[in-house]
Amino acid sequence: MNLKKHWQTAWLLKAITCIDLTTLAGDDTTSNVRRLCLKAIQPVRYDLLKKIDMHDKGITTAAVCVYPSRVADAVVLLKSATNSLPVASVATGFPAGQTPMEARLQEVRMAVADGATEIDVVINRTLALTGKWEAMYDELRQFREACGEAHMKTILAVGELGTFTNVYKASMVAMMAGSDFIKTSTGKEAVNATYAVAIVMARAIRNYYMCTGHKVGFKPAGGIRTAQESLIWLSLIKEELGNDWLSPHLFRLGASSLLSDIERQVYHNVTGQYAAYNELPMA
Repeated sequence: MNLKKHWQTAWLLKAITCIDLTTLAGDDTTSNVRRLCLKAIQPVRYDLLKKIDMHDKGITTAAVCVYPSRVADAVVLLKSATNSLPVASVATGFPAGQTPMEARLQEVRMAVADGATEIDVVINRTLALTGKWEAMYDELRQFREACGEAHMKTILAVGELGTFTNVYKASMVAMMAGSDFIKTSTGKEAVNATYAVAIVMARAIRNYYMCTGHKVGFKPAGGIRTAQESLIWLSLIKEELGNDWLSPHLFRLGASSLLSDIERQVYHNVTGQYAAYNELPMA
């Protein structure tokens, strides 16, 4: 393997450790979630990792992300595998955030009770579009309280906010309300994670850190499918926020199909050939 491929492989493995491996489909079943968890624990084929001496470095994805009704399935599987990988759950009326407040809060409480240690909440976009920032803050504070010890990642659904100004304001409100991460999208909107919006959100994070000394994480999600894109996202975060954010504690990639393409690229870098998709385990 030449030097370029060594470095590329290292960055791709870094990207894997930042992935929230996700399934948010209407046909999710217990077996789907089991397969997802097993792929999260062993994201790249063992023989490939052994060839580059990375088989014993504990490489896993950052978390698995599922609907609240599937949290218990994920927790049981990970416990049976004696693995402490975090389980994240979407909540609060995902993806639209338009259900009654008590229902949204109860969804958070149920996910936490079932073992989720990270909750991806969605903002009520109506409040952002009508400039009701204090009302949005109040809602997010209630979500923060319902999360308890669980980390709260706040989804802004940037494709529905209309302007960069709204994206910046929503980012600041979410951070002031106690979000551990701000996240671009649900993945269900027409426009999801774009680099332009990411820069707005990253600079909001930087400004918030400069004002408060508190670091908030960033999670792009929706439409991130290729290994090349994952490298661009890592580069963007390194340039905008610095090396401290290049860890799963402060940076996540929300994705379902991205891991397969990264593993395929790692396979190519190690063997010199591209694998057929049926040669790599499904996520």
